[in-house]
Amino acid sequence: MTEPSARRRPIEPPAHAVPPVRHVDAPPPGTPLGSHYRQCFGCGPDHPTGLHLSLTAGEGCTIHAELLVTQHHQGAPGLAHGGLLAAAFDEALGAVTWLLRVPVVTVHLETDYRRPVPVGSTLSVAAECYAVAGRKIYSRAAGHLVSPDGTVGPLAVGARSVFVSVPLEHFREHGRASDVDSFVASHDETEVLHAFEVNP
Repeated sequence: MTEPSARRRPIEPPAHAVPPVRHVDAPPPGTPLGSHYRQCFGCGPDHPTGLHLSLTAGEGCTIHAELLVTQHHQGAPGLAHGGLLAAAFDEALGAVTWLLRVPVVTVHLETDYRRPVPVGSTLSVAAECYAVAGRKIYSRAAGHLVSPDGTVGPLAVGARSVFVSVPLEHFREHGRASDVDSFVASHDETEVLHAFEVNP
């Protein structure tokens, strides 16, 4: 086994980073974002045991997401699996890039677990893109448990990420080109951009 590299990708943006600019054609605040790909584990309605994350555009470069934790999402009995929560945050943080209208891939994700997230609970996630440096996009998110009466509780999970913009060819080269070509041929340009907004 090799030793992990002592060098880490920086999660903090460099000094030359600039604030993100919401694309002129981004959906207005309050608009449900829908799924970028119907079979996506994070937000796809057609994935049988997926997260089915609900995403809504916010002000500026922010989105709101909700995750209803089901029995399919357990790690320990009755509690959400930590890796699954990381996937939910990856999805929410990636969805922010839809407001920039840039296809991206995840290059770094940090997740901080503060409280257990029980099965049957709703996790409310606020995510924002706060800096851009070249092809790198820096985002952060906070997730709070919401009680049945709608009361927002303390922070349960937090995350920070770095995404990098990629051309559509990236998905053909590293995925199944036939799936990509089929999707592109049957959808308009906006749907294509949305479909490839986030992919590891």
